Amino acid sequence: MNLLSPPPRPHGWESWDPAMRATLMFVFNGNEVLLIRKKRGLGAGKINGPGGKLDPGESPAQCAIRETAEELLISAHNPSLVGLLHFRFTDGLTLECHVFRADSHSGTATETDEAIPLWTPISSIPFHEMWADDIHWFHHLLTSTPFRGFFDFDNDTMLSCLVES
Repeated sequence: MNLLSPPPRPHGWESWDPAMRATLMFVFNGNEVLLIRKKRGLGAGKINGPGGKLDPGESPAQCAIRETAEELLISAHNPSLVGLLHFRFTDGLTLECHVFRADSHSGTATETDEAIPLWTPISSIPFHEMWADDIHWFHHLLTSTPFRGFFDFDNDTMLSCLVES
């Protein structure tokens, strides 16, 4: 699957257009992944990876690196794009999210106004505290298998889910 080519649209998603483009970064260190407890914004209180909205003129990779530095005060090295997530919320929000993986970093993950860092054993990912879609694609991230996901949400409740690899 080539994630850089325009995504094929499953039935019902043909006219979908993201109002917001964002990123997620997952930094790995051996058998652990760096997660965050998000302190504010969309998903506040949930566990996720660091990330956020693309700035004008910024590439998804640049955004993922910048957001990780802002939220955790570390530098992720050589991130690779692993997935694309497409969201529709019943309140009208449409979001495209580029999911990156980095297998090296520099610095010490530090709590900021945005996030609390959580080095988490891969065997103990707390899916019950994450967005409901994460459990459906996270195994692709773990194996660096390219994927696309299409999800409908009503606030925190997932209404539909389709993941392709």
